[in-house]
Amino acid sequence: MAGNEGERVRRRLGTAERREQLLLVGARLFSESPYDDVRIERVAGIAGVSRGLLYHYFPTKRDFFAAVVERESDRMLRMTAAVPGVPVREQLTAGLDAYLEYVAAHAHGYRAFHRADAAGDETVRRVYHQALAAQERQILAALAADPEFGTDAALAPGVTLAVRGWLAFTTAVCLEWLRGPDLTRQQVRDLCARALLGVLAA
Repeated sequence: MAGNEGERVRRRLGTAERREQLLLVGARLFSESPYDDVRIERVAGIAGVSRGLLYHYFPTKRDFFAAVVERESDRMLRMTAAVPGVPVREQLTAGLDAYLEYVAAHAHGYRAFHRADAAGDETVRRVYHQALAAQERQILAALAADPEFGTDAALAPGVTLAVRGWLAFTTAVCLEWLRGPDLTRQQVRDLCARALLGVLAA
């Protein structure tokens, strides 16, 4: 049977499986097109479900996109969680390796996540900025627990701003890397690691 978008075989999936399937489809479509251009009918068609069933899981398109953003945020936070008692310098390489592995393996979700800031919907934008704030807190907590940086230094306004800027820098580098990887994953990792250590030293 031809494998085009309009010919989907309906499968009976459990609630969690179906929700995950819909989020995967959403991540792909939101990564490829602006929020306003994504049509719920197309999501349902690709997933092989009715529009009504999709709305059973996600009452509005806003709820659907917000769920995609939250899912990707949760994944990133889990993959880059700090290890208590291990110095930041030692964790940085491993954490960036995990982050870049996520970026490469879930490129659609990563792009969709970072498209949220451009969405016209304030609820979606709020979810996105809450996710970024969680990443920021995770890094600051690791710095505060590291004797090299210390609680006072890690929580100083300048360091907070530096971490926020580093997250924006890392996002820009990763999105560019996905467009055409002129650098290897190791080179991207080392570039991002040097950038964070550089701003902290400054």
